[in-house]
This record gives sequence, C-alpha cells and structure tokens, in this order.
Amino acid sequence: MRAPTDATCSRLSADRLVEIGRVGRPHGVDGAFVVEDGSEDPARFKVGAVLLVEGEPATIVVSRRIGRGRHAVRLDRPVGRGAMLSVPRDDLPPPRPGAYYVADLVGLTVEEGGELVGVVADVLPGEANDNLELDSGLLVPLVEDAVADVDLEARKIVLNAGFID
Repeated sequence: MRAPTDATCSRLSADRLVEIGRVGRPHGVDGAFVVEDGSEDPARFKVGAVLLVEGEPATIVVSRRIGRGRHAVRLDRPVGRGAMLSVPRDDLPPPRPGAYYVADLVGLTVEEGGELVGVVADVLPGEANDNLELDSGLLVPLVEDAVADVDLEARKIVLNAGFID
C-alpha cells in the first residue's frame, strides 16, 4: 500500500520500490505540482525529503498542504506529469501486526481450497476495508471473513473455504 493497510539515492529495481504518489497537475507558479494518490504519511512530502522519480533521486524543496488533505510539492529538478514517486521498500518501517504494504501483497497468488483463484494485481481502498483486485477480475475484501492467511514468505494468500463460491 501506498501505506500500511488501515503503500536510497541510487537507481533501484522496480520491485524494491514502493509508490507513494504520482506527479499531477501544476499547482501555483513556483513549479510545484499536486501529488496524486499520495501517501498518507506526511513525512514523505516534507521539505528536504528525498524520494525517487521514475527511480532517480529528487529532493523536495517546497511542500504545502492543499485541499482534501493532498500535498503540492516542488522538486530540485524538473519532472514529467504522471511520473511515479517512490521510496525504497527497505526505508519503510515494518507494518503493525495484521497490516501489509500494497507492494508486499501485489503479485501474491490467491488460493481457495488448494485451487488458484488469481494473483493480486492491486489493493484498492474502500470505505470499510481494502480490497484485493485479482488479475482474474475478482475483488476480494481484505477482511477476516474472506482471508484465512497471508503468507508473505510463501508468496500466497489463502481464502476461507467457500468464500468465492
């Protein structure tokens, strides 16, 4: 998740990066832009913070809160609209027990009764809970009634028997 479920300064492989937002529309006349789908962690967008833009380091030189809890920032170099803003996975604190980062869940296989149901393509926020979006098109609520086990080491999620049927 751009943050836990409630997701370095050198080029890293994409699988070790966690997206914390995207470069959005310009905001003001000082070169700032709106951070789209930004992390809920305000420390990610403080002046002086280093983040990666398409895998290359950039430093935040201006940061301000704008409507609906969003941030507008200006970086120390130009960046293209739509570019991914990320941080290295290893820079994130461990999630609290029972919480996961989206980056840790995407790509896990999902099984029910030993049968493959799909692979997690994304985690979508919801009003009451997050939902696993599977490559098969199914949405699975990330709640105890649906999910029996999340095994990050085995790279799989096991659903409670009969949940899909």
